[in-house]
Amino acid sequence: MLRRTFLHSAAGLTGLAATVSPAMALVEININKGNVEPLPIAVTDFIAGGDLGQKITDVIAADLKRSGLFAPVNKQAFIEKISNPDQPPRFEDWKVINAQALVTGRVVQDGGRLRAEFRLWDTFAGQQMTGQQFYTQPENWRRVAHIIADAIYERITGEKGYFDTRVVYVAESGPKTARKRQLAIMDQDGANARALTNSNELVLTPRFSPSRQEITYMSFEGQQPRVYLLQLETGQREVVGNFPGMTFAPRFSPDGQRVIMSLQQEGNANIYTMDLRSRTTTRLTSTAAIDTGPSYSPDGTQIVFESDRGGRQQLYVMSADGSAQNRISFGDGSYSTPVWSPRGDLIAFTKQSGGKFSIGVMKADGSGERILTSGFHNEGPTWAPNGRVLMFFRQNAGAGGPQLFSIDLTGYNEQQIPTNGFASDPAWSPLLE
Repeated sequence: MLRRTFLHSAAGLTGLAATVSPAMALVEININKGNVEPLPIAVTDFIAGGDLGQKITDVIAADLKRSGLFAPVNKQAFIEKISNPDQPPRFEDWKVINAQALVTGRVVQDGGRLRAEFRLWDTFAGQQMTGQQFYTQPENWRRVAHIIADAIYERITGEKGYFDTRVVYVAESGPKTARKRQLAIMDQDGANARALTNSNELVLTPRFSPSRQEITYMSFEGQQPRVYLLQLETGQREVVGNFPGMTFAPRFSPDGQRVIMSLQQEGNANIYTMDLRSRTTTRLTSTAAIDTGPSYSPDGTQIVFESDRGGRQQLYVMSADGSAQNRISFGDGSYSTPVWSPRGDLIAFTKQSGGKFSIGVMKADGSGERILTSGFHNEGPTWAPNGRVLMFFRQNAGAGGPQLFSIDLTGYNEQQIPTNGFASDPAWSPLLE
């Protein structure tokens, strides 16, 4: 369990964080204007006994830096040493090193519980922008750091963060001719990785529920392709259904009550939905082609999918009942693995053209196509819950196996996500509760 409260401004200049709008502060980031110059921010070591304060600070700074929107100031440049985070800092000492925002805090272990608190300061306005404290178990210190980073991100950008999240993916090991694949899960920064399935069963296409800590995935356990549901907190697993032929690319509906997938029969693949309560299926497409990779819009009214009905893979959008199927991709090459942004404004995809695989985005009507990154083999984009960052997997020519990367919508902030081995097919969770 984790509980949070708000801290009032030490100087009495502002009220609760919820009552202060970003427009009232000098420090803000407009993330809608394209390529953004990172904001210099000083993140001081939290006051604490031992090294826990520094560990929390390092995670916060790393989260902010990885977003591409913040540039943590080198600690060696700090002039003031914070000794009491309840008191306003000497703002002039921070302005002279161009720290436009400042984070101070403390962490205390009391009676078997951890109390962590922070304050975010606008150094040029001389005001506290927000402050919160958290009570939890000591083993949750890393998650507290992610939550604090999210609060800082939201306060300065005006939009939700994405650091307190997890990513499920396919962990790959062994030689290419006998590759083993198992489900694994980690924090969004690569920490706390652990296996979810054993390496004796082939697994594919894990996908998170948008409403709870549950995933759906495809497994060849017992040489029989099946779609499973896995409860992450309890480890309970159940078969969604036994279908004749192959099943592909299961994904949840926005309300988490249905699974949409592609079922192959007699050489064709069409898209079906299954109600998870009644286990009844409904067929949405009926073509002599391969229709697969379905993904709902966040409001549940539309579905994007890929189909080779026109001769090669292209993207199509249809209503949630299967009507009004329209092609939206018309560029050179083929398009696959579409996934709708949680914001509803864009669809991410993989594009194969000119001997390269690219990750790109387009609007729901197919306009505004932009390529974010290209290479020998890039595939399988997944959205952060705030719709500002994508994760995907890449394999370079001659490399032993795939690795995970993230990139933001500007296309400039591309970074590799550390994993214990080869990794593919990531799926981002919603923000944790």
